[in-house]
Amino acid sequence: MKQIAAFAGAMTALMTQFAWAQPAQPPPATSAPVGALLASSPVMTISNGQITAKIARIDAAQGFYNGTRFDQAGVVASLTLNGREFYGPWFEKTAPEVLDYTYVGEDIVAGPDSAISGPVEEFAPLGFEAKPGLFIKPGVGLLYQPDNQVYDHYRHYRIMDAGERTTRVTKTNVTFTQTLNGLGYGYVYEKTLSLVPGKPQLLITHQLRNTGQKAINTSVYDHNFLKLIHGNGGTKITFPFALSAASPPPADLMRIQGNSLTYLRPMTNKERISFLLTGFGRTAADYDFTIEDTAQLGAVRVQGDQPITRLNIFSVDRVQSVEPYIAIDLLPGAEKRWTYTYTFASSAKK
Repeated sequence: MKQIAAFAGAMTALMTQFAWAQPAQPPPATSAPVGALLASSPVMTISNGQITAKIARIDAAQGFYNGTRFDQAGVVASLTLNGREFYGPWFEKTAPEVLDYTYVGEDIVAGPDSAISGPVEEFAPLGFEAKPGLFIKPGVGLLYQPDNQVYDHYRHYRIMDAGERTTRVTKTNVTFTQTLNGLGYGYVYEKTLSLVPGKPQLLITHQLRNTGQKAINTSVYDHNFLKLIHGNGGTKITFPFALSAASPPPADLMRIQGNSLTYLRPMTNKERISFLLTGFGRTAADYDFTIEDTAQLGAVRVQGDQPITRLNIFSVDRVQSVEPYIAIDLLPGAEKRWTYTYTFASSAKK
């Protein structure tokens, strides 16, 4: 546990060196509707009779997501239960020059590295230096850093080597495998999305094996782009521990009380919140939260089997995100497995 706490502190210090604040930028000259992107992108459909999910294929030419921020494997373009959509794009348009997202009129325009959907994951980079050279993003590949700027996950980096990839599909699950070697690092990363027979559940299981000469010290978080209700008004999020926030959101927007936080009103267009929560302990029991609308029309419970090292809340009016981080520390030859369990509820067609 001391090792996890020390690593979490080191990762927090490391992230302060990186450009993580949402960038201010002018609107793009042109943009494209996300519907066209979805229509032209290949997906795989899986179902267990209750949940139907569309999982994007990894395709360097026509893939739904080819950014360098998030793990490209397991992008959920849609997940429905009883006619209710839980995921899907939270933006209306895309533009290649946008960093993160911006607005054109009332529309959200997302850049290539944030234009994604579902319970997507992002690893901290390996071997990055603020000088021209190469570094690695697990789940993405070997990337090129062209200048002396600090790492910026909103920035698009050139992919020099995406590694060897395979995909296996059955009626109820999809498994992605990436094998990559470079800069003394090496790994085999397997990620499986499985719909549990007879249950409204999605399992996301991971296996990361260090096959290189260097230790893999990183973190990974799940952004959880959940589209439960537009504006998030009435959304309640419950944890198994008492919550606190050093920089809480506006009091008229959200109430943090005990082990829950509640959106008191719908968010307005162009309104944004992002803040850290504390109160979690050092065991995996605290990686357990439920997000529900107060009308009881839909909910999702998310459980992880690893301790949380950092916890962020992000929202705009289109989407709500609970973002738990976990630590990964692998010596050469070591392997780590971790799983997230998503249990969905939908009592009415929405």
